[in-house]
Amino acid sequence: MAQGKTAKTESGKKLVIVESPTKMTSIQGYLGDGYEVLSSVGHIRDLASKKDIPAEKKAAYGKYSIDVDNGFDPFYVVSERKTKTVADLKRALKSADEVLLATDEDREGEAIAWHLLEVLSPKVPVKRMVFHEITKDAIRKAAENTRELDLALVDAQETRRVLDRLYGWDVSPVLWRKVGSGTQGQALSAGRVQSAATRLVVDRERERMAFVSASYWDIEALATASGSSFTTRLARIDGAPLARGGDFDDRGTLTKAVVVLTEADARALAIAVEGVGEASVMSVDAKPGTRSPRAPFTTSTLQQEAGRKLSMSAKHTMSVAQRLYEKGYITYMRTDSTALSTQAVQAAREQAVALYGDRAVPANPRTYASKSKNAQEAHEAIRPSGEHFRTPASISGSLDRDEQRVYDLIWKRTVASQMSDAKYETTTVTLAVAAASKKLEFTASGTVYTFKGFLEAYEEGRDEKRNDGDKADDQSLPALAVGDVLTTSDVEAKGHSTSPKPRYTEASLVKALEEKGIGRPSTFASIIDVILERGYVTKRGQALVPSWLAFSVVRLLEQHFADLVDYDFTAALEDDLDAIARGEQRREEWLREFYFGSENHVGLRHIVDNLGDIDARELNSTRLTDTATLRFGKYGPYIEVTDPDAAPDTKARIVNVPDDLAPDELTPDKVQELIDAPVAGDRVLGENPANGKLIVVKDGRYGPYVQELEPEADPEIDTATGEVVETKKKTTKKDAAPKPRTASLFKSMSVDTVDLDTALRLLELPRTVGTDPESGDEITAQNGRYGPYLKKGTDSRSLESEQQIFDVTLEQAIEIYAQPKYGARRASSALKEFDADPVSGKPIRVRDGRFGPYVTDGETNATIPRGETVDDVDFERAKQLLADKRAKGPAPKRATARRTTTRKTTAKK
Repeated sequence: MAQGKTAKTESGKKLVIVESPTKMTSIQGYLGDGYEVLSSVGHIRDLASKKDIPAEKKAAYGKYSIDVDNGFDPFYVVSERKTKTVADLKRALKSADEVLLATDEDREGEAIAWHLLEVLSPKVPVKRMVFHEITKDAIRKAAENTRELDLALVDAQETRRVLDRLYGWDVSPVLWRKVGSGTQGQALSAGRVQSAATRLVVDRERERMAFVSASYWDIEALATASGSSFTTRLARIDGAPLARGGDFDDRGTLTKAVVVLTEADARALAIAVEGVGEASVMSVDAKPGTRSPRAPFTTSTLQQEAGRKLSMSAKHTMSVAQRLYEKGYITYMRTDSTALSTQAVQAAREQAVALYGDRAVPANPRTYASKSKNAQEAHEAIRPSGEHFRTPASISGSLDRDEQRVYDLIWKRTVASQMSDAKYETTTVTLAVAAASKKLEFTASGTVYTFKGFLEAYEEGRDEKRNDGDKADDQSLPALAVGDVLTTSDVEAKGHSTSPKPRYTEASLVKALEEKGIGRPSTFASIIDVILERGYVTKRGQALVPSWLAFSVVRLLEQHFADLVDYDFTAALEDDLDAIARGEQRREEWLREFYFGSENHVGLRHIVDNLGDIDARELNSTRLTDTATLRFGKYGPYIEVTDPDAAPDTKARIVNVPDDLAPDELTPDKVQELIDAPVAGDRVLGENPANGKLIVVKDGRYGPYVQELEPEADPEIDTATGEVVETKKKTTKKDAAPKPRTASLFKSMSVDTVDLDTALRLLELPRTVGTDPESGDEITAQNGRYGPYLKKGTDSRSLESEQQIFDVTLEQAIEIYAQPKYGARRASSALKEFDADPVSGKPIRVRDGRFGPYVTDGETNATIPRGETVDDVDFERAKQLLADKRAKGPAPKRATARRTTTRKTTAKK
């Protein structure tokens, strides 16, 4: 909703509508009293959900909120939380003599502007105002140089939105039926881009699973000349090159003719070289070289570099960059362009000279060609704003920690992009050693920078690559000449093994998506966020590890929706959307071919209507060994083990898969280890003295628990280990034997250390604490899904620890109930506490909630974004999170069906 301004504007003023409330104050100050700046707070409407379509419209729009038979006409609704925003804008519009739609200059921003035009239906002139930085000069210039709404960009955004709705709503239900509803509450979904991204991560894991490691050996020695030592490595034996990791393929097979040393051969040669004790210089090869700086940041390269250097997620990077842009410190952060404006080039060159001297910049400014041909993105790279760049040190007091780090990265990259090439000289020395009747050649390399150039300011990070260890260490070499004799020492044989391709990180996945043309750079952060939230991928450090759920989803899509997860097909869709944005392709014709098909293309509807039978059991199965199969079920992955010699009606054995085990780590050896391992936790604790029943502790699929066995169970005990060997069931279904009592272990307990007394106390839960003397209600202490709590009738109160379930007294319980449910009693459990919020006047606290840590002032709750930690949140960041949450308004309860009858063609004025 509109923030900080009254809805009514003075007569004759121009109404400026921006997306974000954060921009309003600064833009208002730059434009002056002749303008009134209000915010739409993002989109004001979207495609309707099924429940929001009126009965008379159900036939045409009921399935997708899109009439596929009539030009793929979308049914839009204004959400309930935006009705006040729309009302405020309409009131302001009544006294305005002109409207400037100042949303971001990309497809999404253009679409927001069009939706505003459709809903507000202004009677005064409407113009499009665009800018790429929030500075006084840029804003005033944008207000004076407006343009018309670009309906081609609007068409491209609407096509993307319709396409994603058709794809998701047709394919996702197939996943629900054949794979399941997900694990731990995640809802499965399929998406045009998220499915391709998931397949990339799964394909990399498949490569790792199929990888066969190869072993090879080499020899290192320390060479010394004139008191200076350096490390050398054996490179050739009798002229034949020695094997390196890159000489093997993924199956462990050599791809070229090289010498492969065994451990015995390498150790024998090392002893022989040690015995010789000297080497002669065969050659000294010095080669000059240059390195050029990288282009300024685009959206994609900023996400990659922030991931490599700052360990920031793509989503968090974009969130921080958005704040920097809205505060006026950088230019627009969603762009494919690597170009810099003339004033930016001049600013970068001036700063480089001021910091590093006249030689720091080349004679002529550098230009960088943009790889993108689409027209919807901003036309300049991400850079510090203004005609003169502010150094990171000069604005350190105005930014929070992450804003400072990202600004520093952008500033360095921009300045470096206009600096001179770095110049270096690489020297390679080859040493000869005659040992064991063989001519051995050792090599060493060293690089010396004769002019650092742009490296004074910035050097780009790099992703992990295979066989990085094959590269010789860069080191300083002494001055050497052919024929010089050096002494050798510390000769050592070293073994190596080839490694599979590294898993994707967020940075390398963003790079792969861009290289394959999947998605737009502005959507990469949300793509990665979705596949993490769906449980398709988890993070192990920086690496993205696919789950077995992702394997099932990708297998179904590959077998029955092959085109939809084909990388080239997905990239071609992006090219087509770009063509629509450029006005070269018509929206309706393209959607009709995609959905209904053509002579050269099978449409989505035909694929969905002709899926045939899908064997869900086979779909969720991966053969691991001859007797073990990985299956993915409702509650996650497990191994099914069959005995080929067992009777036909014998049930397969089930073996749990550890949660922290990645798919490529489930090797045949590991599978056998899991099969052979004793069943953890099946241990007899003792006899219940009250009834003589045996108490055992077990580790089940849903976690560890204790169980009280009925007398009929009659377990057989291993006298050496105390473990349950076998349970002979003597009851039948007709006996209707009572189920044994069970109780889950607390999180603080272990199956290996829990004792009989603790087990008995667990089985007695919930514990009666006492009776409230005022109400007469019984108070119980128990453990629930979200932790320990007290219960009195329907009133529940959380306890601070699991131990309190056993220890809390009636007096303590009455005291807890006497306190406000969400008041002071919880204050002590805050992770952090700050001063009062300037809006609400109440103290700000950081708490750990059901869905993760969040910031609250008692009135507004704001979740800490993924990628940020509690330690990252200071007072300024906490205030910003609360302000952003207030700006979004309350969560929507129900959208109000509302659709304008005008089409986009009426938007031109």
